[in-house]
Amino acid sequence: MLIQFRFKNYKSFRDDTILDMSATKITEYSNHVVNVGDERLLPTAAIFGSNASGKSNVIEAFRYMMTYVLDSFAYVNDPHSKKTKIQKLKHTPFLFDSASKDAESSFEVYFIDTRGNGYKSYNYGFTINKDGIIEEWLNTKAKTAREYKTIFYRDRDNLDLSGLPAKSRELIQISLSNEALIVSLGAILKINKLKIVSDWFYNTNFTNFGNPYENMFLSSFIPDGFAEDKTVQDRVVAYFSTFDPSIIGFDVKVIKSEDEEPKRVDINTIHRMVNGGTAKIPLKEESDGTLKMFALYPALHDTLANGGVLFVDELNARLHPLLVRNFLITFLNPKSNPHHAQLIFTTHDSWQLSNNLLRRDEIWFTEKDDDGVSSLYSLADFVDEEGVKIRKDVNYAKNYLLGKYGAIPKLNNFDMFKEE
Repeated sequence: MLIQFRFKNYKSFRDDTILDMSATKITEYSNHVVNVGDERLLPTAAIFGSNASGKSNVIEAFRYMMTYVLDSFAYVNDPHSKKTKIQKLKHTPFLFDSASKDAESSFEVYFIDTRGNGYKSYNYGFTINKDGIIEEWLNTKAKTAREYKTIFYRDRDNLDLSGLPAKSRELIQISLSNEALIVSLGAILKINKLKIVSDWFYNTNFTNFGNPYENMFLSSFIPDGFAEDKTVQDRVVAYFSTFDPSIIGFDVKVIKSEDEEPKRVDINTIHRMVNGGTAKIPLKEESDGTLKMFALYPALHDTLANGGVLFVDELNARLHPLLVRNFLITFLNPKSNPHHAQLIFTTHDSWQLSNNLLRRDEIWFTEKDDDGVSSLYSLADFVDEEGVKIRKDVNYAKNYLLGKYGAIPKLNNFDMFKEE
């Protein structure tokens, strides 16, 4: 489970920024808290804020880190391989400050392994600039330990691999470059201490319903085995039945080309007719909400099955508030979430701020100041003008829209036909 994500100097976030999934000492909804090892963690984090405040950049910062971890081994040409070099992931610092635009960016996570590794905690991170990796580190802590122990540390002048097996150190030293991360190389070289970290990132899923191109891709992406396996189709029907019982099945046809490779998959939804019998409707003609829920299914199923983290940008888009609530409850309920999966999402829907759903430490806000610098803060840490923290019995949604927590648009009336 993710304990904490920390980053600095990425897109609109110039300063040190922390998204903390640790439960605070507040008392509401104690059933949300997951006790893993010696950590008290939360399964959800909802990020609210106005347009262009930086909500999506929080998710994009984690996505950048994950992608670099999984791909950086391929950013350098291998003279013994015919594979083409993958273009290095672009470094995107805060550009509206003469100091930050040329400075490095940093990314760091704390997480706990919940999949049979003795509940070890891991601290991994790196700093990067346009020339490559500046620093990288990995520390671990056993469940019963008080302090983290160094597995490796590197910067431009030092390389400490003392926490790795001797044979692995030699392989890393031969393969290392400014562009590649040690963790990425370790995963390819099957060094278990490093592979655990890359595997954790691999179990992360992203869906961005604010990006029209990604949205279009997601809507055409089908679950693994869906085209061939009736059992998978039945699981999707059961998933749909939680919000749309009118869909009772699927009619799936795989259209093959001459070389027997699948060319495309035609999917029709099957509905029960009023006077008996059934009717078929092309999936692409279903409602936008139904298509979004279909697009969400692969990532949702994978995350719940593997206990990873699911990031969803604009979860509320084209979905009824009650459906979003049902989606959240899936993660909050240990029966439907036995592997402690986590959901981190952005939303504009103030209805989800209702204090009968989320804890104050599960509610986060992004705000951008007049210099274009974004900040991220939790409702549990927020203090009003008198220096008093927010009580659990107030109307969060009403106060948010009144601007008491910040993170809302600064609006002016406009008249497009007004003459100067």
